[in-house]
Amino acid sequence: MSVSLDSYKTRRSLTVGKRRYDYFSLAAAEKKLGDLKRLPFSLKVLLENLLRYEDGRTVTKEDVAAVAAWLKEKRSSREIAFRPARVLMQDFTGVPAVVDLAAMRDAMVKLGGDPKKINPLVPVDLVIDHSVIVDNFGNASAFAANVKHEYQRNGERYQFLRWGQKGFDNFQVVPPGTGICHQVNLEYLAQVVWTRKDEKGNVAFPDTLVGTDSHTTMVNGLSVLGWGVGGIEAEACMLGQPLSMVLPEVIGFKLTGKLREGATATDLVLTVTQMLRKKGVVNKFVEFYGAGLDNMALADRATIANMAPEYGATCGFFPIDDETVRFLKATGRAKVAPLVEAYAKKQGLWRSAKTPDPVFTDTLELDLATVEPSLAGPKRPQDRVPLSQAAPQFTGTMEKEFGRKDDGKRVAAEGEKYDVGHGDVVIAAITSCTNTSNPSVMLGAGLIARNAVKHGLKVKPWVKTSLAPGSQVVTDYLKKAGLQDALNKIGFNLVGYGCTTCIGNSGPLPDAVSKAVSDGDLVVASVLSGNRNFEGRVNPQTRANFLASPMLVVIYALAGSMKIDITKDPIGTGKGGKKVYLKDLWPTNEEIAKFVKKNVTPTAFKTRYADVFHGDKFWRGIKVAPSLTYGWDNKSTYVQNPPYFEGMTNTVGGFSDIKGARVLALLGDSITTDHISPAGSIKKDSPAGKYLIENGVAVADFNQYGTRRGNHEVMMRGTFANIRIKNEMVPGVEGGVTKYIPTGETMPIYDAAMKYKAAGTPLVVIAGKEYGTGSSRDWAAKGTILLGVKAVITESFERIHRSNLVGMGVMPLLFKEGTTRKTLNLDGTEIFDITGLSGGIKPRMDVPVTIHRAGGKTEQITVTCGIFTLDEVEYFRNGGILHYVLRNLAKAG
Repeated sequence: MSVSLDSYKTRRSLTVGKRRYDYFSLAAAEKKLGDLKRLPFSLKVLLENLLRYEDGRTVTKEDVAAVAAWLKEKRSSREIAFRPARVLMQDFTGVPAVVDLAAMRDAMVKLGGDPKKINPLVPVDLVIDHSVIVDNFGNASAFAANVKHEYQRNGERYQFLRWGQKGFDNFQVVPPGTGICHQVNLEYLAQVVWTRKDEKGNVAFPDTLVGTDSHTTMVNGLSVLGWGVGGIEAEACMLGQPLSMVLPEVIGFKLTGKLREGATATDLVLTVTQMLRKKGVVNKFVEFYGAGLDNMALADRATIANMAPEYGATCGFFPIDDETVRFLKATGRAKVAPLVEAYAKKQGLWRSAKTPDPVFTDTLELDLATVEPSLAGPKRPQDRVPLSQAAPQFTGTMEKEFGRKDDGKRVAAEGEKYDVGHGDVVIAAITSCTNTSNPSVMLGAGLIARNAVKHGLKVKPWVKTSLAPGSQVVTDYLKKAGLQDALNKIGFNLVGYGCTTCIGNSGPLPDAVSKAVSDGDLVVASVLSGNRNFEGRVNPQTRANFLASPMLVVIYALAGSMKIDITKDPIGTGKGGKKVYLKDLWPTNEEIAKFVKKNVTPTAFKTRYADVFHGDKFWRGIKVAPSLTYGWDNKSTYVQNPPYFEGMTNTVGGFSDIKGARVLALLGDSITTDHISPAGSIKKDSPAGKYLIENGVAVADFNQYGTRRGNHEVMMRGTFANIRIKNEMVPGVEGGVTKYIPTGETMPIYDAAMKYKAAGTPLVVIAGKEYGTGSSRDWAAKGTILLGVKAVITESFERIHRSNLVGMGVMPLLFKEGTTRKTLNLDGTEIFDITGLSGGIKPRMDVPVTIHRAGGKTEQITVTCGIFTLDEVEYFRNGGILHYVLRNLAKAG
């Protein structure tokens, strides 16, 4: 860490206990910048970052002043350089990032540079949490069986990560079976205040990070500023490049009161998500304030912060206060608590009931007492449904969303004594970081299971149940409370520690259920305690997917149907033929609080995290020899050297116009990164499936797209291959197909792209609003460029995907207000000329586009360049952010 220029003379010292720390004082900065006390806490963290990294080049004195000036307008157009303290990865997104680093080392050698320069310069933690699949469930051996399958499937990937762990500095891997990256971050990795040495001494500063998963925001609940970025941006941060960003607007969300009896943190976050989506907070910070924070446990804050991608914000930040310090102590980090408290109070980063409200760009307010039990679905996390309306709304959903009426048809399950019908819940999964970090809803689920056993209720036989906690600590407190046995008795046995169902790792439905659903073309449902329910994500056979608290997941598993009004109708029939209702099963808030206080202890956190990087016998059994460059195996179907740097030289080319471009896909609104680059199962008759079969992989060993992100051959074939994507060039058809215009044939998008590529024809993708929503997966951009797509033209982009496209050298373009694919009557037969680029690119410049229609007519429109900063212009000019970094490191000698 280099010494700051410190133009504002803010370096001060702080003594905590017997240790002395230097810090960059915001109070000292006020002497020259003016009163900063009402600056949002999240912007104070950015301001400190600029003070600490002021170098006169990437961070200037004027950048610092711009943050103070934000208070006058409550917004800014100033571009700043943010340097996070660390980077967090999960294995789906982490493997391709490490593959890129390995490829950069090879490329550095070819450019005549030193491959040792390709090394993380900031701490990087990669948590393997996305690869466990729920193959086995509902029995005592499920966990062991799933772990064994996980290692069998992912041996090549895990061997590669073991090499990375030894081959790169500042790189740690948390092995499989430990927990979800965001929960491990919240419970162990995060320090709230970090320390690092520079040339003058030991410096204390706010803990900040970026992560390769969109739900990195979960740690905002612990007052750690961070958010999800694409893998390519994360790699640049790791290699010492600042993250370029425009000073954001900050929306203040005022919370008052406290949750009423029966309402959970999940109900709260679904309400917050709906409100903020309606408000519109894309590319903005959200910061929570108000007296309601005094009644809010940190786990509840983390639940809200986790869902920032669902409400569209860059982050959902909670300031440091007494609850922050209490949580650090409760999770075994008592040693860091004194520094956190002392530093926060010195820096004006401490919130209390007496703290004046910050100044925000805009505000909205929620009385916690008004929050009611809810679900969200059937396709989007912002579509909240009050629990009392869930049953009738599902009936309406059948017709509105799925184009059919419920005729009451039920299909016999072959070889079983039950049948399956529309609205049946076939998956009930306690899963995902959002809720499994929260002891109140997890112990609440255990109490419901206990009450269900007491009343003699059983889960319906067609329901696939699973319990995938976010950390091993959850298992400890469920066992200590005596509630795991009750969960086991109704089928919620431990299946693994990982994302499972939320990321699409629900595994196949039992054969009898699967066949009944297919034979009857049934609309069946999943209920999961996750944060994502996009169509095609959870399971290919569940068309309707609902987010709910772990407690409601158990209730719906017992009820077995979305058509039962669980607020009025019996959940089931128990002992002696007695009908059992929701009120018979639901614990009181007071009872849950007592169980949390008694069973969630610092000892469990200290014990479980004492050896967090050690791993089980399988992990320790993976042997690799350390080496500077990776020994690529050409036969591997998991890890391959990507082609991004082929033919690359040290010379940077100029900008070029895009002429004669054909439309690869014409898409609607809310196209998610799941649609663009699916994470789930690979169909055997898809281009990716055919590739795997050709390379000797049995269908049973396909695994899924998410686990094969280290192999570009699989991933480019999987781009736009989601089974639910709808390309308007092929009306009435679902799946990754398009029309190859020169012949009029309908074919897989990959096949058409390769034909266009062979002919030297550039491609464009046209879409509606909110293009690229969802997980921050870089393969949605990498696959796009590898298919030959030069530009994506939409009405609006989600933040991360837009920057990822730029980072891979794809031009994002925005229709002007009032212009859409529909107003232009586009059908995909058009040819596009995108001009005005060869003369140079400026952020947000107007770009002329000429549309050549099939009948010979032409039309010119103007679109907006979706490159927003000067740094992004340089990334694009270099062909991508990795090329930019690589050239700069190679030039440095």
